[in-house]
Amino acid sequence: MSFQVCTDIGGTFTDLAIIDEEGKIGVFKTPTTPLNYIEGVLNTLKLVSEYYKIPVKKVLEKCSSANGGIFSHGSTLSTNAIIEGKTAKTGLICTRGFRDILTIREGGKEDPYNWDVDYPPPYVPRYLTLPVTERVNSEGGVEIPLNEEEVRQAIRQFKKWNVQAIAVCLLWCITNPAHELRIGEIVKEEWPEIPYTLSHQLNPVIREYRRTSSAVINASLGPLISKYVFDLDGSLKKEGYLGELSLLTSTGGVMSVKELREKPIYSVDCGPAMAPVAGKAFAARELGKDNVITIDMGGTSFDVSCVTQGEISISREAKIDSHILGINKVDSRSIGAGGGSIAWVDSGGLLRVGPRSAGAVPGPACYGRSGKDATVTDANVVLGYIDPHYFLGGAMKLNRRLAEEAIQKNVGNPLNLELTEAAFSIWNTVNINMVTAIRDITIWQGIDPREYLLVSGGGAAGLHFIPIMRELEMKQALVPKVAGAISAVGGLFADLSTEYSASHYTQSNRFDYEGVNKELENLEKQGVAFLERAGVALKNRRVEFYVEAHYPYQIWELSVPLRGKRIDNEKELAQLVDDFHEVHERVYAIKEPGQYVECVYWRVKATGLMPKPKIEETPLASGDLSAALVGKRKAYFKDLGGVVETPIYRGDKLKAGNVIIAPAIIEEPTTTIVILPKSQATVTKWGSYLVDLEY
Repeated sequence: MSFQVCTDIGGTFTDLAIIDEEGKIGVFKTPTTPLNYIEGVLNTLKLVSEYYKIPVKKVLEKCSSANGGIFSHGSTLSTNAIIEGKTAKTGLICTRGFRDILTIREGGKEDPYNWDVDYPPPYVPRYLTLPVTERVNSEGGVEIPLNEEEVRQAIRQFKKWNVQAIAVCLLWCITNPAHELRIGEIVKEEWPEIPYTLSHQLNPVIREYRRTSSAVINASLGPLISKYVFDLDGSLKKEGYLGELSLLTSTGGVMSVKELREKPIYSVDCGPAMAPVAGKAFAARELGKDNVITIDMGGTSFDVSCVTQGEISISREAKIDSHILGINKVDSRSIGAGGGSIAWVDSGGLLRVGPRSAGAVPGPACYGRSGKDATVTDANVVLGYIDPHYFLGGAMKLNRRLAEEAIQKNVGNPLNLELTEAAFSIWNTVNINMVTAIRDITIWQGIDPREYLLVSGGGAAGLHFIPIMRELEMKQALVPKVAGAISAVGGLFADLSTEYSASHYTQSNRFDYEGVNKELENLEKQGVAFLERAGVALKNRRVEFYVEAHYPYQIWELSVPLRGKRIDNEKELAQLVDDFHEVHERVYAIKEPGQYVECVYWRVKATGLMPKPKIEETPLASGDLSAALVGKRKAYFKDLGGVVETPIYRGDKLKAGNVIIAPAIIEEPTTTIVILPKSQATVTKWGSYLVDLEY
């Protein structure tokens, strides 16, 4: 029998989710090791080894693809590298006259009326952006031939400047890539060992800034990700792993090592992309619901994403540190609101929480690792929500005194608040920050959160999700038993997948049937080839087709699934237009029947279906909670007037059908769930907690 394992490296903790030979899901957490991320992964495997009482080598053999197992992995390496400016030194070759695409972007500063904000620097410095003479027009005709000598000179100059990667993005390469392809050949001739990215192969979109941005980001991540996955693969095989790794992607799926090394940009935000995968699976299995908001609050960040009518929200608008990725990825929004988020008082005397985080090192003050800042975790300890002796199931002891000192010094004294008031102010402020993030991805995009189920995930979310629900007037939440590592668990539900897209502009009132169907055929071939390379059986293959379109004069597109592989006649075209109207109404609460539609991009998603966890149901038990009640402790509830004696329940002793009435605290090894007044939790037959609110 084999194991299915997924590891996910976060800013504070490294998570591991596992499905064992009996079909049971388990989660394990260890502190992230920033100096050597792979060490953190190996530490989680040691916990698995201790739990199952088998050597690490045996664990890795059981999850080896060669033995029918699965080992998938995601990390924050790409995201952190971009934010911290630690990507590879990259040179950009562009069309002469378009050297400032990365500087001008799409019109200037995000806030053009704020003159105190500096103009954002380009991803690649201007001196490393070298233009070459060439020009292709929008129909694909060659206006000016490529000056190959200038290309060679640019490459030689890059060599002198010791760049580590090259990106190429020429104007209208998406209609005729001949010049980009020739530059790729010249790069191989002049500097065979340098990695390079051609924009039309990576992301063939019309908007040149987005195409250029994705090309330079991809190129800059290439050396870093190649080395990381090489080292990870080597370390795991040294410990006993056999076969091929699967790597998490920002599209909510997994790729092979080879595929991701060619497109490392898809490793950005790969962890947060897995949370909605898990949220969708739990909501469908336990409640049959397909409208879901999934939150993931860890040690460093708070991520939120949506599933509408069973479809995970996808967007091309994702940014990392002000740089737009330009690719389709899971639409997850992240803010600096985690257990390690630092509370501070600004010069105007206002309390702020985040975005800075204490991270894994030194961590919150209560960790006892020389951290002096007050954090959200410190506040939860002081409020009595977290038991310092049962953090991570007792594997890690916290120091309440250090938490009290940090909060009083950094928040209480500056604001003239006593200790409990200061801790509650931190707790309440971070809740408001998270509500704002959810509103951005829901209300401002035409989604009414009152009609959605909240799936709460992440080690810290159980301490905060109920006030979030109240503010958004949500009725129900589901907290999976394995919520503490929800992104890693999502990796267990993920399928092998990738996307291919092409730009082909046409209008529904004068539709180019031949041109569109030719693009769809080419995209389908690419998708099928991907699945064949991955060895996916025919019965497990799925190829889906999409169009990205807008009304006349609109700027941004909406993604609409096609009902078939091709658009062959007026009836099928009319269906496409009707579907667009419906999507537009759902997102923007308005539609224009009779208006023609402008189709810009065509996209194919190729999916190889992977085995899914089969979790056994448990029979309903009696309402007796005495076996799970481990005691009481003082915890703060404002609605009850202050500190009250609160029942504490151990999650592993609760049974399906048990109802926990507020106020109460449920302790799981990797998360803590606070049941606030006017709410109750019911244990489901799969061991999750269904939380209902009273209004």
